[in-house]
Amino acid sequence: MAHKGRVIFHVDMNSFYASVEQAHNPSLKGKPLAIAGNPKERRGILVTCSYEARALGIYTTMTVHEALRKCPELLLLPPDFPKYRAASKEIFTILRSYTDLVEPVSIDEGYMDVTVLSKERHALNIAQEIQQRILTELDLPCSIGIAPNKFLAKTASDRKKPMGITILRRRDLEQLLWPDEVVKMHGIGTSTAKKLNTHGIFTIGDLAKTDEYAIKQMLGKNGVRLRARANGMDDRAVDPEAIFDTKSVGNSTTLPEDINDIRILHKTIEGLCKKVAERLDAKRLAGSTVSIQIRDANWHNHTRSKTMSNVLYRFEDIFPVACALFDKHWDETPVRLLGVTVSNVVDRKEYSQQLSLFNFQEHVKDEPILKIVDEIEERFGKGMIQRGIDVGKRSSYQSQTSFSKDFLDDHH
Repeated sequence: MAHKGRVIFHVDMNSFYASVEQAHNPSLKGKPLAIAGNPKERRGILVTCSYEARALGIYTTMTVHEALRKCPELLLLPPDFPKYRAASKEIFTILRSYTDLVEPVSIDEGYMDVTVLSKERHALNIAQEIQQRILTELDLPCSIGIAPNKFLAKTASDRKKPMGITILRRRDLEQLLWPDEVVKMHGIGTSTAKKLNTHGIFTIGDLAKTDEYAIKQMLGKNGVRLRARANGMDDRAVDPEAIFDTKSVGNSTTLPEDINDIRILHKTIEGLCKKVAERLDAKRLAGSTVSIQIRDANWHNHTRSKTMSNVLYRFEDIFPVACALFDKHWDETPVRLLGVTVSNVVDRKEYSQQLSLFNFQEHVKDEPILKIVDEIEERFGKGMIQRGIDVGKRSSYQSQTSFSKDFLDDHH
């Protein structure tokens, strides 16, 4: 069902970690600055960099070694996550002072539905005020996209950085968006773009005009969704609760050097699977899809997945699937990064495994115990004995899927 007359903002902080560091230490302003996961090691990857650094050819995901070779005067700082969380909390407090319809997407970006507000004030004036308040009160720059839906708002906020405000309407698409290469569209990665290119779809306009049946044959339901987005259609509501729905639990690691020794790679996958299993257990979650990410020495990403008939959460169930995926799809090119993810997750408490011809046997052994339980409950009442005790979700390192999720605690 289409929503008419909505006004959606996408607020996107500019070079967030670097900007927070510059706000806390004004002597860093105007200087090329980068935040690196591990500034002292070759494996250190730039998490973000200031616009002064970008002007000198430095970019996110560059290694520390490459960045310093290109820009010897680059200032490197390790990440200070508590500082960034505190700043994020203050940003979202400002956004929520305008409307309750605020949906955080990550630590440094979120959507706002200002439809009601815009009936009293022009949306552009509201956006300018929000941008100036964040700059004046927190000394942090941001860009804001204004549009009738989330996809166009996100696309708009990307068009002018830093400190940009862009309005994007559906009638502007043909002129402003359609001429762009399809890989530039939000939601399309390099592998999807290559697949579209092989079918003669090179621009966002090409995608928008492609026959719906043809795109579904190419990319399935996701292709239909992308075609709709290219035509400016997106009915998703701004949902303040959406961010609390964990869809996946994953872990990845950048290797200290490019590796093609399968024993080391298997050992790395084993470690990643253990961490994923710990986090799933801590969150009381289980998922049906296991994915493996392989990034080679040339920074080409390859992701392969397998969906199981039952959900998984134990290491001994996840590891064989992840290993088999890797063995099947690795082409023996040296590997720089490995990742394992379990997705399509559900709350284990709410999940009841369907007994079938294939898993009935494993439940037969429970029968004698169940008879005893029935006898006790008959004497002392139902519920006297429970099958396992749910200790609830653990608040620990293991329960955190990644830092980008840790900040969610600040929104409860």
